[in-house]
Amino acid sequence: MNSNVENLPPHIIRLVYKEVTTLTADPPDGIKVFPNEEDLTDLQVTIEGPEGTPYAGGLFRMKLLLGKDFPASPPKGYFLTKIFHPNVGANGEICVNVLKRDWTAELGIRHVLLTIKCLLIHPNPESALNEEAGRLLLENYEEYAARARLLTEIHGGASGPSSAEAGRAPGAGAAPSADPLAPGGPGGADGPMAKKHAGERDKKLAAKKKTDKKRAGRCGGCSGSSPALPTSPSPTLTPNSVSKLFKLWLGWGRVRGHRDLDLFF
Repeated sequence: MNSNVENLPPHIIRLVYKEVTTLTADPPDGIKVFPNEEDLTDLQVTIEGPEGTPYAGGLFRMKLLLGKDFPASPPKGYFLTKIFHPNVGANGEICVNVLKRDWTAELGIRHVLLTIKCLLIHPNPESALNEEAGRLLLENYEEYAARARLLTEIHGGASGPSSAEAGRAPGAGAAPSADPLAPGGPGGADGPMAKKHAGERDKKLAAKKKTDKKRAGRCGGCSGSSPALPTSPSPTLTPNSVSKLFKLWLGWGRVRGHRDLDLFF
């Protein structure tokens, strides 16, 4: 699409530049504006899906195109991210009153962006460009919300439960923790790292017991008992040694006053 910058009067270009600069520096909550440096009339925008809606968690890209008659004529809005919404057509065109009969030159771009975000909260099935979405919104909101949520998860980057997790019964098991030290994590008490270290520790302990047993065997002992101590040969008594012992006892008796000699005779 050709740029309309050359078709806009200089004072309108200055007004647009000023508002876009302000929006970039201080955007509305959940909205970001990315000016196109080559074409000021082509505004790239992202809108966060509002909480409490089927679009929560999604990030939706859109653009505003300022025509050559802007601001006398409203801009045109398009969603670039695929979305299931009554007021968004197959080509991404956005149908909202502020972009049509309710538009005035005094509203400005900020008001348009806020209105489009509010459209994600309060769709209008009466002016539906997506007739199926509009019908489901009126007749079966649960089905409408499920369809909108599905496309948000696929195209809007919203993180939802996987099919395996969605089909798992409560308490059937949780996904492994990202914390390596958490129970069940790689480094937790039940994790593979802990089991690996436990196996290595058991091997070392078994090798140590085997070595100790061999050492005990070499010392003459058996498992669980103390090693046998070396024994000395019993002394042999000879007449000469008995005579020496008798003389020692007689000498000890003289020192004691012969009172203890009766113990031996």
